[in-house]
Amino acid sequence: MAFSSNNMISPRKLRYDMYSYSYQQNSKTPLVISVLASLIERSLSRNERIGRKYGSSNKHDGSISSVRVFDCNETPDMTIQSYLERIFKYTRAGPSVYVIAYVYIDRFCSVLPEFQITRRNVHRLLITSIMVSSKYVEDMNYRNSYFARVGGITTKEINTLELEFLFLMNFRMHVNVSVFDSYCCHLEREVSIGGGYHIEKTLRCAEEIKSRQTGYDKMSRITL
Repeated sequence: MAFSSNNMISPRKLRYDMYSYSYQQNSKTPLVISVLASLIERSLSRNERIGRKYGSSNKHDGSISSVRVFDCNETPDMTIQSYLERIFKYTRAGPSVYVIAYVYIDRFCSVLPEFQITRRNVHRLLITSIMVSSKYVEDMNYRNSYFARVGGITTKEINTLELEFLFLMNFRMHVNVSVFDSYCCHLEREVSIGGGYHIEKTLRCAEEIKSRQTGYDKMSRITL
């Protein structure tokens, strides 16, 4: 897929999208999804390099044994970009939900410094943080069972993930305006300071994989 200069995400486009998003049934995918996918993909690559060099630093004993519930039995065969697009497609959650989810993930990793985002836990961490964020931001929400189906897990699993997530976070769900704005600025900097190349690469990779997938327009079952 070729990207022209008109298709590149600029800080101005991103800010406008995050603060002036049009919540309509046929709304385009929020730009923040591509930026967030790029950030997470690079974080995963960095953690993998560190893991290969020093060995895994995830310690699942003591106070963070609960994070094991976020691990899948096998690494899911779906890119972060495609997974976030799937969540948007079936939930129509706007940009603010993804920004708040990003805040939550950042807090989660700060509370548990030994925890590392990996390809085995990132999908479950994303669907959980987005669901909790949606409950915080949106006036009306889907049931947990619906989010579970979108995320490719069972209702029992997502209920467990939500409880563990909330307790590990000490129920620190409030995000004030200044914190929200600071994270929006961080995402804008990601775009402006050489981030465009990585975002474009993430988009290309997602599009190539999506073109090989069938039945994408149906709410097909995925298993994590």
